[in-house]
Amino acid sequence: MSVRILPDRRSFLWLNGFAGISVGFVNMKTILVLIVIYLLYCEGAVKLRQDDQLNNRPIIGVLSQEQSLFLREKYPEENYTSYIATSYVKDVEASGARVVPILIGKDRDYYEELMKKINGVLFPGGATYFNNSDGYADAGQHIYEIAQQMNDRGDYFPIFGTCLGFELLIILASGRSEVENRNRCYSYQNLPLRFTTDYRDSKMFSAAPLDILVILATLDVTVNSHQFCIVDDNLKSHGLDDDWLVTSHSDDQDGLEFIASIEHKRYPIYGVQFHPEKSFEWKLSKNYPHSAESIKANRYFMDFFVSECRKSGHSFNNAAEENEYLIYNYIPHFTGLLGSAYHQCYMLEPKGVRN
Repeated sequence: MSVRILPDRRSFLWLNGFAGISVGFVNMKTILVLIVIYLLYCEGAVKLRQDDQLNNRPIIGVLSQEQSLFLREKYPEENYTSYIATSYVKDVEASGARVVPILIGKDRDYYEELMKKINGVLFPGGATYFNNSDGYADAGQHIYEIAQQMNDRGDYFPIFGTCLGFELLIILASGRSEVENRNRCYSYQNLPLRFTTDYRDSKMFSAAPLDILVILATLDVTVNSHQFCIVDDNLKSHGLDDDWLVTSHSDDQDGLEFIASIEHKRYPIYGVQFHPEKSFEWKLSKNYPHSAESIKANRYFMDFFVSECRKSGHSFNNAAEENEYLIYNYIPHFTGLLGSAYHQCYMLEPKGVRN
């Protein structure tokens, strides 16, 4: 069940966990008590962060995907086989982390070794098939399975999937087959979120600031650009509703309700159907929101994910090895000038040859 949050005072109090306090009974004594609770909470939170020894130099792997036919035609002489839109890299960097590109078409050992050195993985959105041999989905399956094994051993390793990446997470959890566990769903709109009644039980939203929640619930700030989606029945049909917590919905252009945000109940694995990184895309025809409110709200998701990645203590053996893997070894191309929906892209070649 989803509910619409309204930006009135009663909703504000309810969202902060004070649903039982009537607006008419918020007197000075109550306010002082709440201030004390807040200060005690903040003091405890600061101590917890100090004790936890968080990683303040997180590095996140961003999975590449097959080169699109459009871009392949624009670079006919180069042997580019995969790419990463720079908006994902900028999104990660704006939240205080660095990026390592993860190549497709590798054996499992490549992903196992790389994941020992990085602190989390982002499955980006895009447009590719899940049945390509040695492609995005095969690499994603290796990463998904390895991450589960790591977390089962107590080695904290988060994954975040956006749009296509979110759909891949659910398909992997369902078990890949010829009939993919997702629905046709057309949405090319900026939409608000309709939060579920228990969304505050999630890790993603349990500590989300009230102003962020109000923006997400009342304004058209989440960018949707997809032909497929995951609906509640996709979870129920494959017995996934016991393992995954749905936290919000939105509606497509035909009124179909789809899952907008989700997280795994056991593992630090998260997904959103929309595109928070589109704050860094500028194609006028796409009408991406760039208001101060939309940027503030969309920043929350990568800030949250990077905070999760800070809980991982993985690192490279030394600075020289770290530098060898970082995205800085690649040159971003101004693909927007060529007509691409992406303003810039990193083009990746076979076996990681630097361009």
